Amino acid sequence: MKPNAEGLTVRASGGERAGGARIFVIDDEPLLREFLEETLHRSGHEVICAAGGDEALRRISLDPPDLVLLDIRMQGRDGLTLLPEFRRLCPEAPVIMMTGHGTLESAVTAWRAGAFDYLVKPFSADTIDLVVERALSVGALRRENADLRHRLSLQEALAPMVGRSRAMDDLRSAIRLVAPTRSTVLITGESGTGKELVARAIHEGSPRAGGPFIKVNCAAVPAGLLESELFGHERGAFTGAVGRGTGRFEQAHGGSLLLDEISEMDHALQPKMLRALQEREFYRVGGSHSVRVDVRVLATTNSDLRDRVRQGVFREDLFYRLAVVPLIVPPLRDRRDDVLLLAAHFLARFAEENGRAGVHLTPHASELLVRYDWPGNVRELCNAVERAVILCPGVGLGPEHFILEPARAPHGGAVGDSMRERERAWILRVLKETGGNRTAAARRLDVSVRTIRNKLALYEREEAQALDETLRHLRSA
Repeated sequence: MKPNAEGLTVRASGGERAGGARIFVIDDEPLLREFLEETLHRSGHEVICAAGGDEALRRISLDPPDLVLLDIRMQGRDGLTLLPEFRRLCPEAPVIMMTGHGTLESAVTAWRAGAFDYLVKPFSADTIDLVVERALSVGALRRENADLRHRLSLQEALAPMVGRSRAMDDLRSAIRLVAPTRSTVLITGESGTGKELVARAIHEGSPRAGGPFIKVNCAAVPAGLLESELFGHERGAFTGAVGRGTGRFEQAHGGSLLLDEISEMDHALQPKMLRALQEREFYRVGGSHSVRVDVRVLATTNSDLRDRVRQGVFREDLFYRLAVVPLIVPPLRDRRDDVLLLAAHFLARFAEENGRAGVHLTPHASELLVRYDWPGNVRELCNAVERAVILCPGVGLGPEHFILEPARAPHGGAVGDSMRERERAWILRVLKETGGNRTAAARRLDVSVRTIRNKLALYEREEAQALDETLRHLRSA
């Protein structure tokens, strides 16, 4: 069978594999490769052969095997050097080392490096079938355990994402699908919606959870320094570069790299970013040797990248490379069912931090929070609750403790051009419902009678001032 363009030969068992496995055979001896290919194919397995490890490593990153048969002595990089890379790329796949020069020392070295078994050439077809069957059984258990660990880690990663709305359920479902993959993810949404939280959930719910999670804010780093920040630099690359600098891509090796506010990346740097995403390699600033990394890229933006492409400030090819899997984080006004859940979550946190046991939302405050449009989204809600906890002298958080920007409620109901007007309307309404009884009104509003008295005095002064202004205007006319 002739090798393909990557130097690999692939032989499947034909049709759907019924119980067969995908097995990589890496050996520089053509006759042994042919023998193993025929033997394993008869057992119903898909066999992928390579004369060296480099081409097999490229294939593994795209198409992980169930088992690897790896020769120790080969031209170029030997099997013991390649073994750690195979173990890192496909940790659940057992690796069987093969050699024609078996020694106790090499066997111990292979086992310590993570090899499942060690075969000395020549060996029979029966021996191969026996060892492969045993290794595949172990591999199946490893994958089952890895799947259970992944489900638990993903569940833990999604726990901070508070909300029971349909929009949040859909977002969590999308994260469950995309997290285990290697795909680049573009996370879009308004400022304050929690895009970084989504990115972290994807990382922690992925097989890379044990690796680093590195963040770079493309808007916060000056355009002239961002290339060095991302890709690193060599000594003497620019004034002040007294030594080699490691970039964020290298720091994120084996993990995930979050490119926050990717829309603000300078246009001149975008071709280098595209190459890094496509080839998984780059050059340090001032360097002449490429650096290969294993990094998953996650990107966020609160801008419409398609508009940026149309404006000519963002490359179309980079946009499509980033948006392999696009996720949209919904604004808080589109998930009002979650507002009180989030408020309770933040309230519990800030009450504990500030020693305010028993503090709670009054019914009118709850109504206010649900009706407000939250232009700053979850971040604004978090800040509003923290501020209310600090400013409230008692245990009941009322509308008067929330300092919010003017906004419009849904269905045309005004939250108010002024939150004080909204507060005043509530207080006067409750007083009317209680027949003017300030004690009863204070109890319903969960405030002190003194607060009611002070508020009424304030309203009287404001009415008097408004009347004076009207008379003054009439006299001047």
